[in-house]
Parts: sequence; structure tokens; C-alpha cells
Amino acid sequence: MKVRVRRVGNSLGVLLPKSLLDSWGVGEGDELEITERGIRPPARGGFSHRELDDLRLSLSLAVVRKHTAREIRAKIAANLHRWRKQGSWVPAYDEWSHIARSEDDGALFAAMLGRDENAVQLRQSMPYVGLLSQQEVRKLYEEAAG
Repeated sequence: MKVRVRRVGNSLGVLLPKSLLDSWGVGEGDELEITERGIRPPARGGFSHRELDDLRLSLSLAVVRKHTAREIRAKIAANLHRWRKQGSWVPAYDEWSHIARSEDDGALFAAMLGRDENAVQLRQSMPYVGLLSQQEVRKLYEEAAG
């Protein structure tokens, strides 16, 4: 993903996509770490692969509980369209694009909530970010961290 350096008052800055900040679980007032290698969310003690997938699964479940399949598909399509234009495309988005265009709710919910290897891999690149508020995402991250 590329971001443009812009003038902000008498300084220079970058705007980070809301979807990225949501996926990191950070919002206004939170801090990010800046290193020579880039910008990243603050270290949170780290999660195991299983804990990360459990977190992604809980985020997905919260989305399914709050939104209809149609609303989820619309958000997926909008995010994928924007990310393609920004040049931030990953291979999993091809499959998500197919799922979003399909009218098979079972395939959508299987990708979002399944425990099989394909669902776990797809959830690593969730294109339905932005359907939960920052507070909801933060609460789920806090619960996962214990």
C-alpha cells in the first residue's frame, strides 16, 4: 500500500486508510510506532497464530451478528474496489471478490466463520473492515488480549 506525503499546516504528514487503522484496532488518540522500516501499531504482547485467528473469527462473528449478507457483500465490494485502485491487492482478494459477487450466503458465511484451512487463510485478509465501530473493534482486541 502506498500513501502520499502531504502538507499539514507547516508540517508534512500522511493519511492512513481507516480500514488499515481498524484492522490494527487503533483510532483517534492512539499511538503508532515509527521506525526506519515503517509505521506500525504498538506492540500488544503478541498473539499466537491460533489467538489471531480466534480474534479474526470474533470480529467476523460480530460483523455477521450486526449486518445482513447484502450489507457485508456491499462493504466487501467497496473495499476491494478502493484497494484495487490504490494498488494494495493481495491474492486472497480474488477469492473474496468472487464470494462478494456470488449470491451464496453459505459461501460468504463459511469464509467468514469457518474453521477449515481456507477460511482461516481468507480471514487473514478480511475485506469487510469498517462494518464495526472503532469501539467494538477495540473491545474485541482487549478481550483477546485478556
